Amino acid sequence: MTHTPQPTSASTTPDPLLVALTEAVDGALPATIAELSTLVRIPSVSWDGFDADQVARSAEAARALIDGIGIFDTVELAQAPIDGDTLGHPAVLATRKAKNGKPTILLYAHHDVQPPGQDADWDSPPFEPTVRGDRLYGRGAADDKAGIMAHVAAIRAFVDTVGPDFDLGLVAFFEGEEEFGSRSFANFIVENRDKLAADVIVVADSDNWDVNTPSLTVGLRGNVTFKLKVSTLAHASHSGMFGGAVPDAMLATIKLLATLHDKNGAVAVQGLTSRESETPEFSEEKLRHEAGLLEGVTSVGSGSVLSRLWDKPAITVTGIDAPSVQNASNTLAPTVTVKVSARIAPGQDADDAFEALRSHLESHAPFGAHLEISDVDTGSPFLVDTSGWAVDVVKSAMREAWGNEPLETGIGGSIPFISDLVEVFPEAQILVTGVEDPESRAHSPNESLHLGVFKRAILTEALLLAKLERRA
Repeated sequence: MTHTPQPTSASTTPDPLLVALTEAVDGALPATIAELSTLVRIPSVSWDGFDADQVARSAEAARALIDGIGIFDTVELAQAPIDGDTLGHPAVLATRKAKNGKPTILLYAHHDVQPPGQDADWDSPPFEPTVRGDRLYGRGAADDKAGIMAHVAAIRAFVDTVGPDFDLGLVAFFEGEEEFGSRSFANFIVENRDKLAADVIVVADSDNWDVNTPSLTVGLRGNVTFKLKVSTLAHASHSGMFGGAVPDAMLATIKLLATLHDKNGAVAVQGLTSRESETPEFSEEKLRHEAGLLEGVTSVGSGSVLSRLWDKPAITVTGIDAPSVQNASNTLAPTVTVKVSARIAPGQDADDAFEALRSHLESHAPFGAHLEISDVDTGSPFLVDTSGWAVDVVKSAMREAWGNEPLETGIGGSIPFISDLVEVFPEAQILVTGVEDPESRAHSPNESLHLGVFKRAILTEALLLAKLERRA
């Protein structure tokens, strides 16, 4: 894990600031990993049906970490309403005012995590952090408790190097429900507008090109999710007595879902748009390895691999409620319910994308099947404005910390709340960074964090803080 930053000019004399920050990050790294492991042990799943007390416990642990640095004017746990009297999960909010005309930087991450799934699918227990080789395994080890610890460790290294009496403004915002749709986020940032106001916002919830090459994410797809209930019968009927003449809901559902894609697996919904952009080289072999495609299984869609992942829509059925195999009987199912998750290309309005999906499903319902769509959730795609000065500053920090040229990349995933940040803070420059790499498997069993990437991400952010403090 030893990493020596490379000089970024013809001079062979390393930048003293870079050397000092590197030593601070390296010296604290064992303790930082231990603190991250403590966070990972808290099963802070924010979804309905999981223990909300664990999310509150996670928020308190994150609050204690940021408060322990000792340089913030205010540190608090805060909640905002989702609707009515229903509050969202607690977030951590810490503020330090800028002085002498220096900019303010907001550091975002989230302390909630995805459900772990089946323990049997993990090589070690999901909430028991385990180091194997250069990686720390556990739910949230990468997404996104490592983002929280990257912020905490970067601030510590910055303070250790420049001292506590600096002029840069700092805001730390650690959300508690990102994995459950950030349902109170819009209300939270409106209620706390003055505390959250910043010149630069760092969203540490993305990935890197590989373990040696940093990325600045400049494009994200949006998302549309909903439940679809397909009904063909008033009640279940005997499959022997009526099968062959009566369409069951499973047959109708299968036929309907099949219309969402063409024969090559590309999305076939009129009204869902694509975007044209240049993408780096990314081979089919690399895709097969990173996605875990089984031997003989082909990829889907058309165009370059990364154009399919970054610039085109995708539709996935992520869940289905139907009789299980164990409980199957010779019965025609009257209803089937599925969860549909669509990713939409940058440049398309999320509400327009939902209307395109709804119209397609209603016009393609087979046998006159009745459809019911509910629990609709939409999130807008996002394109970073790369013309701002902060992009140059963070790319310089990446270059020095990693010793390699950073890439501007897209990502197939979504961070819908960024559009809320843009609406409330239109003048802020937004930088989407992260601690993940292609092997991190966020949201999946055996999620992990590469510890070398973690260290370089911390150093990048410490350098970013130092460069902003130096900025006239």
